[in-house]
Amino acid sequence: MSEQQKRVVIVTGAARGIGRATAKAFSEAGYDVVAWDVSEDCDGLLDEVENLTYARVDVSDQAMVERAVSGVVGKFGRIDALINNAGILRDAQLVKAKRRAVLAKMSEAQFDSVIGVNLKGVFNATQAVVPAMIERGYGRIVSASSVVGLYGNFGQTNYVATKAGVIGMTKVWARELGKHGITANCVAPGFIATDMVEQMPKPVLDNMIAHTPVGRIGTVEDIARAYLWLADEASGFISGTVLSVDGGMVVGT
Repeated sequence: MSEQQKRVVIVTGAARGIGRATAKAFSEAGYDVVAWDVSEDCDGLLDEVENLTYARVDVSDQAMVERAVSGVVGKFGRIDALINNAGILRDAQLVKAKRRAVLAKMSEAQFDSVIGVNLKGVFNATQAVVPAMIERGYGRIVSASSVVGLYGNFGQTNYVATKAGVIGMTKVWARELGKHGITANCVAPGFIATDMVEQMPKPVLDNMIAHTPVGRIGTVEDIARAYLWLADEASGFISGTVLSVDGGMVVGT
């Protein structure tokens, strides 16, 4: 891909984990990568990834997102792909009870913070980049859902609501934006070897693997490759889909 042909991708939640692997994958594929994260510190990402621009962006802040997108368009003159990867967890049961006595509830703050990043953040970033894509008649929107958005999960009312919501928004955007040359898809990861997952007790990890037919937990690179494939120009007839990247996991069996 020549300098004149080089495409531009924005990756949210890029400082670590899946987002970090995604920034590397797109750079290696020849993209100019704009990496966003809520953290001021990108933890050496600039040294690891070529053609990378890093910015602190809180995707739940609509005004901040719009300013950041204006900066990208001003610098590069185009945005070809958006990877809505940023996400957080604030797990709790809706109502935790024992012997008919209520012990705890998911707080409003726990619910709102996850909605703000995982759902509103996807809305904010997508709405901000779409005008630039419409102007050029080309774009790829790829968003992070989850297998729990398809099947539910204990203790994750807030998280599951966002991941199911991402699927719904993706299907709407596929219908609305296709005429402008823009596709919208989402990836539903299974259990992936992020820092959070690797800190789980060994029996829990072993149980995850037992429910995954390929016999392993996924890697961050597995998800990055899925993002890259859906963002590729050659994937232009794929839109409104949910790509499960879960090793064939059968939930609850």
